[in-house]
Amino acid sequence: MTRPGGRCVTLVDYVTPLHPLPVLSDELGIDLSIKRDDLAGAPFGGNKSRQLEHYLGAALREQADTILITGAVQSNFARTAAAAARSLGMEAIVQLEDRVPGMDDIYRSSGNVLLLRILGVEVMHHPDGEDEAGADAALRRRAEMLRIEGKRPYVIPLAPDNPPLGALGYVQAGQEIVSQAADFDFVVVPSGSGLTHAGLLSGLRRAGSNARVIGSCVRRAGAPQFDRMLQVLNGLSLLLNTVSVAEKSDIHLWDGALAPGYGRIGAPAADAMRMMARREGIMLDPVYSAKAFAAIPALAGTGLFVHTGGLAATFGYQAMLEKTFKTESTQDYD
Repeated sequence: MTRPGGRCVTLVDYVTPLHPLPVLSDELGIDLSIKRDDLAGAPFGGNKSRQLEHYLGAALREQADTILITGAVQSNFARTAAAAARSLGMEAIVQLEDRVPGMDDIYRSSGNVLLLRILGVEVMHHPDGEDEAGADAALRRRAEMLRIEGKRPYVIPLAPDNPPLGALGYVQAGQEIVSQAADFDFVVVPSGSGLTHAGLLSGLRRAGSNARVIGSCVRRAGAPQFDRMLQVLNGLSLLLNTVSVAEKSDIHLWDGALAPGYGRIGAPAADAMRMMARREGIMLDPVYSAKAFAAIPALAGTGLFVHTGGLAATFGYQAMLEKTFKTESTQDYD
């Protein structure tokens, strides 16, 4: 399959599985399948592996020797980028932002944070997790210091006014889905940075699918996320050098599981984790995939859930998850 958007590195060298969810389909009264992008790339890679193929391809074209990336304390993107950089013989500098207030020491030391320590990369900290432009600026200042030292840094930016290279990975994923299965009535995916959501929507439309692509908001409410999606889709059209195949009316967002906020677990997300684990034996992470799956029980027709991975971050949420599930057994849910 041709990779859109030009040269990239290969981190996902296979088609990820797409298969039915028979138990949940029977229980929910819909025909539901799952796209297992939680299995994409290296262990715990997930959707970020597809995105990083294009960022790291650009870094290598620029002959970079160090990548810099920013994300939340339990960022799957940052950890996957660091691991991929190591596999390409590059250094990595990861900036962790305080996006989730009031979290304990386990959150700040386990999960992805522990994996970063094992990878041996430099870790920076940024105090304002809501200031995307400020986070990017801090990375660029660090990159300039590296240049003075004779290094060749490449910054993977966060703010949506940068070219959305990562979305190209999901243009291909959308085309991959169409090659695997007949069209769906709906496709559900997390919507945070907008890269996965916008790329998937574009890829499905380019491949002839008319499925309603529903992005479950994980970081901001529907209205600001809609504006972000427009910005990412416009940037994606520029990268592909074509008129956008997606219209404003194609952007469907649901923020019913967003509360109590990014990186926090509300009842809909907990119910989604419980349902998927106890009905299909598949684990969802509390930040992205659980909030996405929470949109599905209210839907009807033939649908696809895109599992974006993120399980490494789950271990950082031990206290929150223990509080949610500590009094339960499998019998409590049956």
